Amino acid sequence: MEFISKFLEFISNFGHIAVLLLDGVRYTLTLFFATALLSIPLGFLITFCRISRNRVVKGISGIYVWIMRGTPLLLQLYFFYYGLTFIPVIGPYLTMDRMTAAIVAFILNYAAYFCEIFRGGLLTIDQGQYEAARVLGFSKSQTFFRIVLPQLIRVTLPSVSNEVITLVKDTALVTAIGVTEILYFAKATVNREVDASAYLVAAVFYLVMNFAVTKFFAWLEKRSNYIDMAR
Repeated sequence: MEFISKFLEFISNFGHIAVLLLDGVRYTLTLFFATALLSIPLGFLITFCRISRNRVVKGISGIYVWIMRGTPLLLQLYFFYYGLTFIPVIGPYLTMDRMTAAIVAFILNYAAYFCEIFRGGLLTIDQGQYEAARVLGFSKSQTFFRIVLPQLIRVTLPSVSNEVITLVKDTALVTAIGVTEILYFAKATVNREVDASAYLVAAVFYLVMNFAVTKFFAWLEKRSNYIDMAR
């Protein structure tokens, strides 16, 4: 009976803390979806810049990727929220609220990583397929959308999945600039109630989100394989 009583007390406390942390879920999901939906197409765009024959475009995009991948995301968050305002002349016009700064930093950071994933995927496609498409009379756009893109998606999907899973966990970093996401409320609850259970509840939230992401990409991989077999 004592075990059951303690178990019910634990469940009740878990539910109470989960309700407190729900306020942070909205910000976490907003950051996650904004980053995922905007950084992937931006990564595609930067990929084309990286493989461009124009040396200036290729060089600028290469420097961008080098900076975004070579510096910590946390440092980039600090820069976009605190540092932009110190830029001479235009600084005051670049001021952003916490959430906007977080979204901008995450999109630009993850776009650089997705760019390299997509560029690596393009390198795996045999050049002979481009030549064959040209012989068959395909235009460049037809070659890309009908031949290159399906293969690129299939090859890069596991890496994109891993990156999106990392994104779920990285959203916790925005608590450093005061964004009230899940970890922010977990820390506040621990400090207020002197009970570390809130960290366990936060971990459950992140695990559930990553479970959903994993299942979604597993479905996409199966769907991609099914389409390839149908062809």
